[in-house]
Amino acid sequence: MKKNLVTSFWAVGILWVVYFLDLILPGSFNQYGIRPHEIGGLIGILTAPFLHANMSHLVSNSIPLFILTLSLLTFYKEKWLLITIYSIVLGGLAVWLLSFRGEATNHIGASGVIFSYIAFLMASGLFRRTFKSFSVGIIIFFLYGGTLFFGVIPSTPGVSWEGHLYGAIAGILIAWVFRNTNKEEKAVY
Repeated sequence: MKKNLVTSFWAVGILWVVYFLDLILPGSFNQYGIRPHEIGGLIGILTAPFLHANMSHLVSNSIPLFILTLSLLTFYKEKWLLITIYSIVLGGLAVWLLSFRGEATNHIGASGVIFSYIAFLMASGLFRRTFKSFSVGIIIFFLYGGTLFFGVIPSTPGVSWEGHLYGAIAGILIAWVFRNTNKEEKAVY
């Protein structure tokens, strides 16, 4: 458990290091976000989760990222890194390909990965049908189900609901792909 806590702190800590480096170095890292349909915006698929617009944005992503990373490490440790990579790439690629909010749109922040983690943990409970995965899915539903539902609705200007939506879809797809791995328990239903 201690190693999982340390890894979770590191995952969040990287966001904070990038944020403060952006403050002290010339230029703005945020130009490296996902800019849909622009060839130069492709780099954002890999960089956007590490970039944040301001301190409020960073803080609002840090707490759920810590909790969800810790959850993944606790219950899906063997797949955590793959889940993270797939979340970043699949969600980011979908934002780049499918978002249509104008040419000035620049998607940044870890929320796409957060929504992917939420959806993965919830969907894994349904797809894997083990007591452990189902229990974790129910807990995550009660903690973040409302966030998941309201986060994918276009309601707040400047918030990438597309990043949330495509992150969540990526999480469901990843849960489906990993549904039969390490099934050590019997199905609960």
